[in-house]
Amino acid sequence: MENNFFERVYDVVKNIPEGKVSTYGDIARAIGAPRCARQVGWALHVNPEQGVIPCHRVVFKDGSIASGFAFGGPEVQKAMLESEGVVFTADGKVDMADYRVSFENL
Repeated sequence: MENNFFERVYDVVKNIPEGKVSTYGDIARAIGAPRCARQVGWALHVNPEQGVIPCHRVVFKDGSIASGFAFGGPEVQKAMLESEGVVFTADGKVDMADYRVSFENL
């Protein structure tokens, strides 16, 4: 069961385009598990294919990045997003109105 859940998470995250972000809750809703945002976070924390599954493109709903980004810390996650053209606000958050991807359009 866990592997199936994780695989569904990874399949959705692979569809987040470069320069866009999504939220843990958005991913949970996209896989039909709307109350499982924390489990989405765990799946991404143990991402088996860093660089293939772009977990750095998943942020909190307020646009803040994970303090425990598993692949180098929050500074690395921020740098990866900035390298894709994502701009952060003065308070260090992604402007969700500009960069949040809608799964209805994928």
